[in-house]
Amino acid sequence: MTTVSPAPAQTSAIVAEPATAPQQPAPAMRLRELVFGAACAAAVRAAARLGVADALGEQPASAEQLAAQLGVEPRPLLRLLRALSCYGVFAQNEDGRFVHTSMSRLLREDDPHSLRYISLWCTEPWTWDAWPLLDEAVRSGGSVFHELYGKGFFEYLHEDAQDSAHVFNQAMTTSSEQSARDVAELLDLTGVTTVADIGGGQGHVLASLLEKHPDVRGTLLDLPRVVEKADARLRVGGALAERARIVGGDCREDIPVEADLYIIKNILEWDDDSTRRTLRNVMAKARPGTRVVIIENLVDDTPSMKFTTSMDLLLLLNVGGAKHTKESLVARMTEAGLTVAEIQPVNAYLHAFECVVPA
Repeated sequence: MTTVSPAPAQTSAIVAEPATAPQQPAPAMRLRELVFGAACAAAVRAAARLGVADALGEQPASAEQLAAQLGVEPRPLLRLLRALSCYGVFAQNEDGRFVHTSMSRLLREDDPHSLRYISLWCTEPWTWDAWPLLDEAVRSGGSVFHELYGKGFFEYLHEDAQDSAHVFNQAMTTSSEQSARDVAELLDLTGVTTVADIGGGQGHVLASLLEKHPDVRGTLLDLPRVVEKADARLRVGGALAERARIVGGDCREDIPVEADLYIIKNILEWDDDSTRRTLRNVMAKARPGTRVVIIENLVDDTPSMKFTTSMDLLLLLNVGGAKHTKESLVARMTEAGLTVAEIQPVNAYLHAFECVVPA
């Protein structure tokens, strides 16, 4: 993952980062810290909603100064900042004033690697209702969402929780834009003239690839309501529109696109039936020798397992889905008839599986 640039030279001395790793707490204290994990998540959410990181500039500021700027009470803000500083989100100087850290900068709206909307999405109101039912999801093996709200997850978002749906869309857009750059850097398109982004959302991966490779043409396929909001670069009048085609459709039903390279990113995690249908449809359309690149988060053999295993549990709760292990994903590809050629990391939390349609 790309790191945040350091602060300017005149302020670098006030950006507090630990010089050495702190001593690990005893197991009993560590467990106490873990069971209070909700407090940490809630504190990050509060800071993101209040805009604390945006209010804090390059100079140290006291809780009173920040409170006046944000229109909140100074004492509770001090308590919030103190708690976050324990986790490296902000840092407190010896004089009591607060400064940015690498993590707190990621809560800024204007940071190019901002995780503000991801932080909000993972702590939306419905998550606090769902997490306590994790034991029920483990017993049943399925989503608890219908039990909570009487309807499916996406139906609930779009009908009953439009604010949460907006946060979801912003979070997915941010995440997709950031990972799209990494995918474009990774993939070698030598010999490729046409690319199909299957279930590609708003098409950020496709747009990044077309920008980098001016001789390549591409097609974005996703549900009609999704591609209506496709990346402006791909739409009529956009910089890439002449080389891009946007198709509304469900990849589980049909893939009406021929290409030299098919990209499937983060859509093989909802359920096994959807995965099988999608891969079957790719195989039905793709010519022998066609490349298929499948990009997913893994819950094994990755430096980000705390993150990916947590996403895996959230998927269980909200849609009954699951993140893959390397073995389970290779098994799905092999079962579909694909030949897996190479597996390589895209960044700290994504892996790319290079496959080919056999002759």
